[in-house]
Amino acid sequence: MSFFESLTKRSKLKAAIKQTTEARGSEGIKADQLFNKVYHDYAEVVADEPLVAEALYNWGFALLHQARTKSGETAANLYQDAIAKFSFCLTIEPAYLGAAIDGGVAYMELARVKAVEANDALYESATSYFKKANAIQAGSASYNLACIYGLRNDKEGCLTALEISKGKGSLPVSADILADPDMAGVKDQDWFIDFMASLNQKPQVPILTSPAVTEAVESAPLTEIVEDASASEETEVAVKDDNAVAEQDAVVDEDAAVNEKAEVAGEAVKS
Repeated sequence: MSFFESLTKRSKLKAAIKQTTEARGSEGIKADQLFNKVYHDYAEVVADEPLVAEALYNWGFALLHQARTKSGETAANLYQDAIAKFSFCLTIEPAYLGAAIDGGVAYMELARVKAVEANDALYESATSYFKKANAIQAGSASYNLACIYGLRNDKEGCLTALEISKGKGSLPVSADILADPDMAGVKDQDWFIDFMASLNQKPQVPILTSPAVTEAVESAPLTEIVEDASASEETEVAVKDDNAVAEQDAVVDEDAAVNEKAEVAGEAVKS
């Protein structure tokens, strides 16, 4: 960051702090408008700071993994702290893929800790994060979305997300999908079984044809193709006829030779 950019951000930060004080002293709609303006200004101050974004992501990543070693309210607090770090990271760097995916994961795991229903707001927040991840890199969080749809027993949503994940090469291995607790409610359904079966099918190898031959056949009029086929058939018949005549001539020649030998033998006996 240049010296001039640093001064500009410092000035914007001071203005945001002043507006925060004004917002705190206001009420109702006016207060909300001032707070929203302040949040926007703070976001501009911290924007385009890649080192800060990376630090926030890794901070959230550490909190996410620590939360997995805890339970109850302790785990919930750690998940919420991780989500805050991922959210702040995305404010600074909106295209930070890891923060988008892991933010959604943190929301899903927090939902499990709190044992909420699949349509709860926590799962909605996870869905929002995963969709953001897909917007950054297509298909990167499609399997995560499939898990949420699977929990909701949403056949169309789950299958579509699985197909996208498969097409983008982000689908886990079959054993992991079948063991995923989020898929427990759909893994015995026919459409899911058919999808899993499709993962084991080998792609058919197309029959390769010479481009020159293909082009000649495709460009030739149908009458020419028929005439060529007829000519080939006539040639084949002619060859067969010629072979038959040759065989017949050979038989005649052989009979003549036998007769000649017989006549010579007869003359020898007479003499």
